[in-house]
Amino acid sequence: MQRYFVNKQANDDRFFIVEEDRHHIVKVMRMQIGDQIICVDPEGKQAVCRLAEITDESVVADVVQWKDEVTELPISITIASGLPKGDKLEWIIQKGTELGAHQFLPFAAKRSVVKWDEKKAAKKIERWQKIAKEAAEQSHRAFMPEIVSPMSFKELLTKSKDFNYKLAAFEDESRNGETSVFSSTLKKINKGESLLLVFGPEGGLANEEVQLLKEHGFGLCGLGPRILRTETAPLYALAAISYHFELLR
Repeated sequence: MQRYFVNKQANDDRFFIVEEDRHHIVKVMRMQIGDQIICVDPEGKQAVCRLAEITDESVVADVVQWKDEVTELPISITIASGLPKGDKLEWIIQKGTELGAHQFLPFAAKRSVVKWDEKKAAKKIERWQKIAKEAAEQSHRAFMPEIVSPMSFKELLTKSKDFNYKLAAFEDESRNGETSVFSSTLKKINKGESLLLVFGPEGGLANEEVQLLKEHGFGLCGLGPRILRTETAPLYALAAISYHFELLR
């Protein structure tokens, strides 16, 4: 059953689906009156709906049954990635969404080869948000992750004050056999709290960046004995978090 994130809450148990999603229902899926879909409102409430009307502007879907299921991680995870090369960030967003990330925060790290082009910013962010939306629908998420506009490292440090916990993956910690910071932090976090995870670009975090992160209250953590690529490390962390909070208990 196809899943769609709608912009507004149901009015008298009726959803109005417009723009790209309307096009997808009518032109791509070729659905008819009476077909069923799942609608997810801005608060994460999910409902099985039946198509009631199809017009040139919208698809009207009536609620058949509200669904009471939990598909979100019990804590809010933000993945902060030093801008990587190529389409690696798209991969991180797509797979990170499937694994339960709440927000993605790209930043310009000292060793980032890619330089952020403000002229292309709107189109880039729109594409990233679309990738997150499609991945959230595919993985039956109740919320669509937010893609924050790329920021400087200094802005990242300021933004970090908004989180309950914050960690930075640092490969030197992995080389030195550090295994406790990541796991011990997860044991401290309570349901509903937030965690910011910072990952460097291909060349890793620079020493001065690591020092500033420590000064701003970040814990430095290893992610096992192997050195992970910039696009692999966030997915490893999310999978471990899912195991800890959803499978282990």
